[in-house]
Amino acid sequence: MERRPIYPETEASSSGSCIISERVLASIASTAASEVEGVASLAKHTHIKGLFSQQRVARSVVITSDENELILDLYVNLNMGCHIPTVAGAIQKNVKEAIQSMTGRVVTRVNVHVANVALETQEA
Repeated sequence: MERRPIYPETEASSSGSCIISERVLASIASTAASEVEGVASLAKHTHIKGLFSQQRVARSVVITSDENELILDLYVNLNMGCHIPTVAGAIQKNVKEAIQSMTGRVVTRVNVHVANVALETQEA
């Protein structure tokens, strides 16, 4: 089973087509993750973009496609004192439900990578 970067998804109908870009999927995932109590912020993860490119890109959400299903990797910073497994589970649930309800795409996995723990919560 080969994992590869996702390309814009096209929904065809008799009226035309709907293309959902990777940026839209990442935006939905970021918003859904940020809504979970215990998440301080999204973290930037640097990875190499593309198979033949050495360009490094820092992103909080990395989306790959496995046939017609989506696999998401989210990089987050959590608040000090939260129960990490509980917060990670809530992130997984919230992100999966948000993407599936808004796009109709099947999300098979949401991998949560805890990058850091924020020592103090920032109040608005």
